[in-house]
Amino acid sequence: MPAPLSRATTFAAAITASLAVSTAAPAQQPLPAPAAPTSAKPRPATVPSSRAASCHNGQTFDRFLAELKSQAITAGVSRSTIAEASPYLVYDQGIVNRDRGQRVFGQIFTQFAGRMAATYRMQQGQQHIRTYAAAFARAEKEYGVPPAVIAAFWGLESDFGANLGNLPTLKSLVSLAYDCRRSEMFQGETIAALKIIDRGDLTAAEMVGSWAGELGQTQFLPTHYFNYAVDYDGDGRRDLLRSGPDMIASTANYIANGLKWRRGEPWLQEVRVPQSVGFPWDQADLTIKLPRAKWGSLGVTYPDGKPLANDDMPASLLLPMGRTGPAFLAYANFAAYTEWNNSLIYSTTAGYLANRIAGAPPMLRPSAPVAQLPFNEIKELQGLLVRAGFNVGKVDGVLGQASRSAVKAMQMKHGLPADSWPTAELLARMRGVRAQPAEAAMPGMR
Repeated sequence: MPAPLSRATTFAAAITASLAVSTAAPAQQPLPAPAAPTSAKPRPATVPSSRAASCHNGQTFDRFLAELKSQAITAGVSRSTIAEASPYLVYDQGIVNRDRGQRVFGQIFTQFAGRMAATYRMQQGQQHIRTYAAAFARAEKEYGVPPAVIAAFWGLESDFGANLGNLPTLKSLVSLAYDCRRSEMFQGETIAALKIIDRGDLTAAEMVGSWAGELGQTQFLPTHYFNYAVDYDGDGRRDLLRSGPDMIASTANYIANGLKWRRGEPWLQEVRVPQSVGFPWDQADLTIKLPRAKWGSLGVTYPDGKPLANDDMPASLLLPMGRTGPAFLAYANFAAYTEWNNSLIYSTTAGYLANRIAGAPPMLRPSAPVAQLPFNEIKELQGLLVRAGFNVGKVDGVLGQASRSAVKAMQMKHGLPADSWPTAELLARMRGVRAQPAEAAMPGMR
């Protein structure tokens, strides 16, 4: 998602729904029709916690809501829409508790991709492309986004419309807006949702989705719904909950114009990396781009051993599980995936699923199981990295990009292959050796 918003803020909300479907899905599963949303029903408000009011100068929820409604009117929302939405603009402490309690999945890439990019989801994506062939073809012509890319996000976000969520969106948004963790963001999302109603796309009662306020078959935050939704079926409404053509076009519009997709270029390509001692593992980083010909000269090949194209197309070497796991070349368009959701596991899985839907074979299996540090040891390693002067974000046992960068720096310091994958050997060395300041390990890193 475009800055300052990030789909990582609602990662658990999106993936929990998909995992619930994928866990029980057989290899061959009938295609569900896009689910019609259940109309939201107004419910009594719950009492906001005192903590929730602290960032609003002690305002009660009612006073906060009155000011938010005034801001919405200033932003162009009609008073009739405010009246329609008001029964749903109630506080729910349960939503806030879910937001504060969410944990990003700690699965390794092969486990996560094995579930989320399962064969049945690939087959359903291909079937949906055939079913909506006209809309996909029109969207690709207009926006330059391949059908497989759209279908992969469609499958991951809602299992092709089968799992849209069942909570009143306005209640979720306004509860998160009153809470202090991301108040400003969700105030904007609440006003955007009101604009969607005001425009006539959805009614307040129809606005049902995930607990985090995302809407539709590709789970748009309201700001993105309002800015990028397209009416492709010609009924005068932009309905991303029930209209396949509207969803396809809107997702293409967002990817093309919101995420800056580059027409005609690849996104992610599996490769085979030599396990030679001298391979420059420290170059395997999304921030480092080398010509494809350069990767070829270093011994990187396609999975079947054939040489890479000998050209100047820039690409990064992506090793989501280190040097002994799967390997990919990530091209400029992969940035659209990390903007959609900045979880590396999710974005890599989405790119891989798009490849599979487009006809690519399954990825190579690692020759041996890739060892992963247990949750508590990753958390301990993060703590050691913080003491060494690195900013790894939250010490939470989840290997995010900041943690991977710090791991790489410490691998280089200790003379280990710098593939950004935390190992027991690195942890043992950091336990046994007093860490030097991060500047000594990697200038400029903090």
